[in-house]
Amino acid sequence: MALGGSWTAGVAAALLLATSAAAQPARLPPPTGQLAPVQQFTLANGLHVVFHIDRSDPVTAVVLAPRVGSSRETPGRTGFAHLFEHLFFLESENLGKGGLDKLSARVGGSGADGSTDRDITDYLQTVPNDALEKMIWAEADKLGFFINTVTDPVLAKEKQVVKNEKRELYDNQPYGFAQHVVAAQLYPRDHPYSWPLIGSMADLEAATLGDVKAFYRRWYGPGNVTLVIAGDFDPVQARGWVEKYFAEIPKGTAAPRLQPRKATLSANRNVYYPDAFAELPQLTLAWPTVPRHHRDSWALTLLFDLLTQGKDAPLSKVLVEEQRLTAELKAQVSDGVLAGEHDLVITAFKDVDLDRVRAGVNQGFARFERDGVAAEHLARAKIRREVEFYRNFESVLGKARNLARYDVYAGTPDFADRDLAMLRAVTAADLQRVYRAYIKGRPHVAASFVPRDQPQLAVQGATLARVVEERIVQGAEKPVDPDAGQAVYKRTASSFDRTVEPPYGPPPQVKTPPIWEARLPNGLRLMGMQDRELPLATFELSIDGGRLFDDPKKPGAANLLAQMLTKGTVRRTRAEFEQALQGLGADVTVSAGEERFLISGRTLARNFAPTMDLLREMILEPRWDETELRLAKAATVASIQSRRAEAPALAERVMSHVTYGPDHPLGLNPLGAEASVQALTLAELKALHARAIAPNLARFRVVGAVDRNATVAALRDLGRRWKAGGAKVPKPPAPDPPSASRVVFYDLPDAKQSMLQFGYPALRRDDPDYYPAWVANYVLGGGGFASRLIQQVREDKGYTYGVRSTFRGGAYDGAFQVTSPVRANVTLEAATLIRDIVRDYGRTFTPQDLEVTKAFISKSNARAFETPAAKLKILANVGDYGLPRDYLRAEARVVSGMTVEKVQAIAAKQLRTDAMTFVVVGDARTQAARMTGLGYGAPVMIKDEVADR
Repeated sequence: MALGGSWTAGVAAALLLATSAAAQPARLPPPTGQLAPVQQFTLANGLHVVFHIDRSDPVTAVVLAPRVGSSRETPGRTGFAHLFEHLFFLESENLGKGGLDKLSARVGGSGADGSTDRDITDYLQTVPNDALEKMIWAEADKLGFFINTVTDPVLAKEKQVVKNEKRELYDNQPYGFAQHVVAAQLYPRDHPYSWPLIGSMADLEAATLGDVKAFYRRWYGPGNVTLVIAGDFDPVQARGWVEKYFAEIPKGTAAPRLQPRKATLSANRNVYYPDAFAELPQLTLAWPTVPRHHRDSWALTLLFDLLTQGKDAPLSKVLVEEQRLTAELKAQVSDGVLAGEHDLVITAFKDVDLDRVRAGVNQGFARFERDGVAAEHLARAKIRREVEFYRNFESVLGKARNLARYDVYAGTPDFADRDLAMLRAVTAADLQRVYRAYIKGRPHVAASFVPRDQPQLAVQGATLARVVEERIVQGAEKPVDPDAGQAVYKRTASSFDRTVEPPYGPPPQVKTPPIWEARLPNGLRLMGMQDRELPLATFELSIDGGRLFDDPKKPGAANLLAQMLTKGTVRRTRAEFEQALQGLGADVTVSAGEERFLISGRTLARNFAPTMDLLREMILEPRWDETELRLAKAATVASIQSRRAEAPALAERVMSHVTYGPDHPLGLNPLGAEASVQALTLAELKALHARAIAPNLARFRVVGAVDRNATVAALRDLGRRWKAGGAKVPKPPAPDPPSASRVVFYDLPDAKQSMLQFGYPALRRDDPDYYPAWVANYVLGGGGFASRLIQQVREDKGYTYGVRSTFRGGAYDGAFQVTSPVRANVTLEAATLIRDIVRDYGRTFTPQDLEVTKAFISKSNARAFETPAAKLKILANVGDYGLPRDYLRAEARVVSGMTVEKVQAIAAKQLRTDAMTFVVVGDARTQAARMTGLGYGAPVMIKDEVADR
């Protein structure tokens, strides 16, 4: 995680910000040293190699990044870059089928991952540093020894997986097609940014094996690839490995660098789409702007931040505070090598005409033109963006990925310092200049997405957008069998035997950071891990109770209380509170979970003490403002309404309803019901605050560049003023597991996928059987692509994009669950397959499965302390669940002692498919009756019971 060179010491001295919460943010001088120093070289075949050394943890990240994305495609052949990303993981000549995923599991890696963008595809992996040579060998095998293994059956199966991904991310989501519609209007039809990155169903179906092989030959030569290795390794040794495994791969066809081609609109484009899944109207306004890393990029991003973020931002002031048309505005940027755009996305309240929203945006712009931007507001916005910038470098994988993307988008991997300097250099005059150049009076796209039965809410004069929607047709897709017709090929020649997997290096030397503890006079327990690799401190205040304090007759109070804690203090209005945090480079969020309230945040370590002063104000002196309560209620009701067509949220709600029942606080919508939220009063929230926000229920933890003494000093006043008491968490009865299996079906008309969530109450986190069960689940569904569920449901059948199983253990109760969104017309088939895999798991568990499980869990401990989030998780397990400080050692002994027989015994006891609730959220017209075939009787239809609870 260290950023290299003298940066850490330099920036700690350089970040001389305000020393009190009320002070104005100071100008930030540049840090000394480089953010992420690199070594780079290019092989004779054109492979560009970038090294970054980071000795903080015994791990390395490997990123292979071909400079190809959807921008290299042509009309009629869209989606190839993304489809190819999927195929690239499956097999290679010397790794074999699924070889990369199996290797990653054996060495304790993070799991092979990848992504496709408009201009880049990257393949990502983090492993303990003793496995670096193995990963270099594997990545080279993928790049140079892969294409012969692809067959027509493999291609047919992966098309189904990609289609499932498209359904999950776009087709089955409210507003899922919004960005597709905007891009089609913003760019001419022959512009590579005009089509969806994932491609069209028709183009995917039309792709042939010949097309795939031609795409590989054109774009996947080493001369078009950057390889980045970051972490704790010997660069001389690693260079030798790179040359050994990559150098003899032929260079391939040179790929010319893309030249900018901005979007040009001669007039406004105004379109609408009646969305079957939208409950609220949404307006997206999109302006063509500049490519990534253009000299105006940061000024435009900061402009949109200042227009939308915070209570006093001009657009928020008009649309949220004054006209009350929406709960929030989102600003987003989409940019690449060719062009860029900046968008405003506004989800309005129910029945709001989007013409009113558009008029409000214009009024906000007029206010910005009149008032401009105060210097302190710009300074705060820059600090916030700078802290986010540092967060991209918290892990070696984050650094490796950013270095690869800089190489593609900026033309050099060592661009981070210039990027940060460009952010720091933005002035108020720059904001006015880019506003006039790109936004004020400029042609733009207005896209209205409205509920299907309310087209009148669209912006006046809008024309219907063209969207191709998939129809649910039973049996429309042919069954796939990727193992049919095994590839027959002559093995690609090599100067050495590539079938021999390289050996491990020396075992990683894991440095376990010490945990310090302290206790304040009011009993508040403090815990922390010191980490000076970044100038940041990340903290959490965990308070037992959360939604367990909710009254089932009037739910939603816990969530509303969490919101109100961020709406200002007795001493500060909400705007002043937000500005104080921003001036310190800090952010704080509050959430109400099933078992606890969590106040979490991050700040520049130099400003930890004044940030804790604000935390104390927030906890002890909430503002309790009636106007803020009305706004919070409106936002909550909008969230309740918008989630009525979100399949994953609906599946969670149905499972909670049938598990806990309507008289249990956890059996209801975590946001509450519309009526109960509207009825809650400030007096009730104050009373809940007095009962629930108490130090005897709380624990504070921090990770970062602050030590024990600094933490105790910063929280001393909180320990003095937050009075100890005898607060108690309500303990409703734990749910009983079902005595028999049944299917519960929630109708989501015209759903392109069915959301499956199967499970039952299970082990708490402190149960001695919990961790052994968690270990046993790794090969079943906890191990990503190493898991049986993924391999059979996705890789063999093509039914889904993702499926997982988990034992979720809390302090109050626990659960075993399997979740997966599946293609709608194989709902029964997928449910049956998942049920059978879980049922037969113990009987089919093998010694090889045990070997993979032990290898992954034991070796992955090298990554246990790499990021602030990982360290906080360890502190949470000790503090919130009462585990011993050395629990990782105890768990290592559990893993070491696991046997096939023990896993089989766990499966027999804990995996109960004959007493499981099978929740399905999908299209009842086509799928409900079919679910009788699962063998548990006709499904129980359950919509009215959870519609507004």
